[in-house]
Order: sequence, then C-alpha cells, then structure tokens
Amino acid sequence: MSADSPASVSSAAAALDRYAVAGNPVAHSRSPEIHAAFAAQTGQSLVYERLLCPLDAFEATIRGFVAAGARGCNVTVPFKFEAFRLAQRLTPRARLAGAVNTLRFDAEAAGGWLGDNTDGAGLVADIERNAARPLRGQRVLLIGAGGASAGVLGSLIAARPAAIRVVNRSPDKALALIDSHRAWADEHGVVLSAGPLDAAAPGGPHEVLINGTSASLSGAGVPLPETGAPVLARGGLAVDMMYGPSAAAFLDWADAQSGPGGARRDGLGMLVEQAAEAFLVWRGVRPDSASVLADVRRRLESAA
Repeated sequence: MSADSPASVSSAAAALDRYAVAGNPVAHSRSPEIHAAFAAQTGQSLVYERLLCPLDAFEATIRGFVAAGARGCNVTVPFKFEAFRLAQRLTPRARLAGAVNTLRFDAEAAGGWLGDNTDGAGLVADIERNAARPLRGQRVLLIGAGGASAGVLGSLIAARPAAIRVVNRSPDKALALIDSHRAWADEHGVVLSAGPLDAAAPGGPHEVLINGTSASLSGAGVPLPETGAPVLARGGLAVDMMYGPSAAAFLDWADAQSGPGGARRDGLGMLVEQAAEAFLVWRGVRPDSASVLADVRRRLESAA
C-alpha cells in the first residue's frame, strides 16, 4: 500500500487529536477554518470538525465524541448551560458565568473534564484591541441574559466600565444574571442594573451597545422595541455577537443612532479571539489571532 493511499490517509487523520464545535445549528460555523489556521500557524497536529447535536441529546452526542477519541470541543448555542453541568472542573471565569463554551476532555486521573468560558475574553479583546475602544469608564448596554451574555459579563466587568445595564425579554433573568455578578462588579467598581427590553436606557444613551441575543441569527434583526429614546450615544460602538450578513440589520440600525464617529463590530472578531483563547487551553500555545481574523474576514466578504 502506498504512503498516500486512501486507507493510509484515513488512518493518519484518525490518529490526529480531534476537536469540534458542538451546537445546533453549526453548519454556518467558521470555527473549523479558524482552528485549522491556528494549527498550521503553530505547527500543531489536529483536526477540527462541526458536531451537530440534537436538541435533546447534547450529552449523549458529546460522550460519543469523547469515546471516539476527541480531546476537546467548543460549545455554542443552545448548549452552554448544559456544558457547564457536564464539566467536572471549572475555571474561575466559567464558574462566574455559569456557562461553558470550551470543554477539555481530561482523563479522570487528571481531574476529569475541564470547563472554561473564553467568550468574554474574546469579546473584550476584539473591542479593546481590534476596535481600539477602551471600555474603562464607559456605559455599556448588554441586550440578552442567556448563555452568550452570561459568558461575557464577567470579562466586561473586569475591563472596568463605569456601568453595565442588562436588558432582557424576561427582566427576572436579567436581574438574576447581574445578581450572580454583583460581588465581582463591586470588586471592580462597576455599577450593574437590569430591566426589560423597553427600558434599555433610563439614564440616557450608552457608549457601548452589545447584542447578546439570537435575534440576528433568527433573522429578527433588532431585539429592542421602538421607544423613540436613543440607546446608543453619538459616536458610540455597536457590537453584535453574530457575524456576517445576519448581523447587518442590527448594526445598520445602530449606525443610525451613533452617527459620524460611530463604530460597528460583528461577532467575527470575538469568534476568532475566543477561539485563540480556547486553543491555548487545549494546546498550551497562543496563536496570532490578528492575521487569522484578517484572512477569515476576507473570505467572508468574498463569499458575500
């Protein structure tokens, strides 16, 4: 059998360390190409896949993936809270979030599966480094109180903005989210508040507006009701955690509020930055995210 025969190629692929993005849906995910670029850049031998998990069979799917030799996975909507419950060990940032987006399948002898949350580190890196918008002293509005928002709130607080307001369709969920972060906010001198979607800016517009809902993914676009009161300050920054065309409606709406000097970020930068953080957790080496982000952005724009 030749060294490059189909059977030998298949055997070599099977021997590589396996990782995946697990969620529902996942067909749209750019994570495989991002991690392939990281692996090539750092000389790491691995394969990264998409793992579609039935809504009622996340745990069974993940355990099957582990049984097949997987080393770790990223977790996306809607399974971040379930991943938190599956982890046997948690990093401090995952424990604070109450949600996990990165699992490392360590053996029982090493303490069992490690759960981490790299979303917040990725979002803050994209805002402060890639968008060159320091968060310190700013007023931030975070829309949504689900797994995405839970994953980023701790890191946003650590960046020391003046205040963060969380609004959600169910205000009690927003209140529960900030209550779980109050001690952390007090430690960093950040004022937290919560409310319904139609009370997004009781104290006036915010300098930073972050959409942490799935509205863009579902095509709904703007998750806030039209109240007439601006929620984003002139010259402010709007961020949608979704990326590509699905984020356009929200960001276009935000542009009208921020006007000249305003800035917009879809979630691609956050995706690449949180992936770099996850790669570090898995492989012990941090890739250069800037070059990969630029390349993936070019591909996304060419496809559009």
